Amino acid sequence: MTTASHARNVTGGVDTHSRVHVAAVIDSTTQQLLGTASFPVSAAGYQALHSWLEEHGAVDAVGIEGTGTYGAGLTRRLSAAGLAVREVNRPDRAARRMHGKSDPLDAEAAARAVIAGRATGLPKSRDGHVEAIRMLRLVYRTAVADRTQAINQIHALISTAPEQVREELAGITIQRQLQRVRSSRERSREDLVQRVARQALRELASRVHHLDEQIERMDRDLTDLTEQVAPSVIDLAGVGFHTAAQLLVTIGDNPNRLVNEAAFARLCGVAPVPASSGNRTRHRLDRAGDRDANHALWRVVMARIAHGDPRTLDYLARRTREGLSKQEIIRCLKRYVAREVYRAITTPRPPAPTGQQIRQLRMQIGVTQLDLAETIGLPNTTISRLERGQLRRGDLQRRCYDALAQHRAASA
Repeated sequence: MTTASHARNVTGGVDTHSRVHVAAVIDSTTQQLLGTASFPVSAAGYQALHSWLEEHGAVDAVGIEGTGTYGAGLTRRLSAAGLAVREVNRPDRAARRMHGKSDPLDAEAAARAVIAGRATGLPKSRDGHVEAIRMLRLVYRTAVADRTQAINQIHALISTAPEQVREELAGITIQRQLQRVRSSRERSREDLVQRVARQALRELASRVHHLDEQIERMDRDLTDLTEQVAPSVIDLAGVGFHTAAQLLVTIGDNPNRLVNEAAFARLCGVAPVPASSGNRTRHRLDRAGDRDANHALWRVVMARIAHGDPRTLDYLARRTREGLSKQEIIRCLKRYVAREVYRAITTPRPPAPTGQQIRQLRMQIGVTQLDLAETIGLPNTTISRLERGQLRRGDLQRRCYDALAQHRAASA
């Protein structure tokens, strides 16, 4: 290595693929391309790429395209080595039409995006509990989709099956159909089409049964892990375990990579985008960001409306009087929910009192479930489900516990 390379600061760029990564290195000061090279996707290849970058000088940062897919392994390796890694978006079509398309050109573009300040985002670390949640969610979601597909195939097969098979399964629920199909056996007097129809239905029913067991396992593991990682998020009104899991996956194991809650809102696609012109000032819908996270925030808003969350209903009524449509109000509410979720992740509150703690306090001060339900305006069945752990609602659990604590203080 020459003395000049020791004194030189360089920036790297990597275009990632499934079997090979193409890297480019650029002088950070003169922005001169110093070289390009290809490396295999393996531990030895990651080490060789790291050493190759450092041969050209002190590495300021490395821009990697596809940090969440093909570049995940390299991102972890370089981050663990102490290098500053930046996430680079794929070059737009206009730039590619102007400058051409090749792996070395894409790697060079990644490095220049870092130098120009266009690539400043930190990639997800993918080395903790949230990465485990992401993998469990992958299995859960595909299992649910496969189960739905299998059920639809059963319905289609029954509708086209021979009359005897179709009549046996008509007019009963899908669960009864699955039980009857799984227990059915071949009948020697039936013709080929009838026997194969029963066989096909039996195989599909067995597939549904297997997927039901898999979904149950993944749901249990996902619930336990999500509650362990972010109980403060689950305690938010309208946030269920799967919604919390999706929002955790969106933000990643290193939430500090987002500078503030506005960045998280932008990541979820709920930050308003200016669309003003002339004398008209307005904002439009942001269609960027993680659409799964956007949908998760929508579910939270709709759950709050359906379950009568006081803050949400008051906001809905006030903004309706101001002339906003329900769709516009929901967009605003999603932005507020994003702020709550970000704060719950970065600065979590103590977990809400458990149902057992509520029951113990209620029994100590001699308050019945009916009295507690009337005090806070909830059905008695809801209090019962909260105490037995059948319902997890952090906001309701806090309301119950606070009402009991106030009653105890007033009786003292």
